[in-house]
Amino acid sequence: MTEACFLVSSSDGLFYNTSADFTPNMSKKQIYYSDKYTDEEFEYRHVVLPKQLSKLVPSSHLMSEDEWRGMGVQQSQGWIHYMIHKPEPHILLFRRPLPQD
Repeated sequence: MTEACFLVSSSDGLFYNTSADFTPNMSKKQIYYSDKYTDEEFEYRHVVLPKQLSKLVPSSHLMSEDEWRGMGVQQSQGWIHYMIHKPEPHILLFRRPLPQD
């Protein structure tokens, strides 16, 4: 049986573990990363969070890199959480500028 994982958001906007039994890999293994796709300006990807983390996604603002990394999302630097899709808040939408030629 898996122990419950509890993360709480503090006043600084970061997420902290409140359970001594929390294993970060439990949730990280359940995070789905899409393939990257592009348009003329940006490279995009979406990240699907497991249910226990999706409840922690703020609906009031886009997350900073510290916030989404604090939830266990792992990707290279430069990605920006750019949009909230209210019907599916567990899907995080990211983009970053394409390199200039």
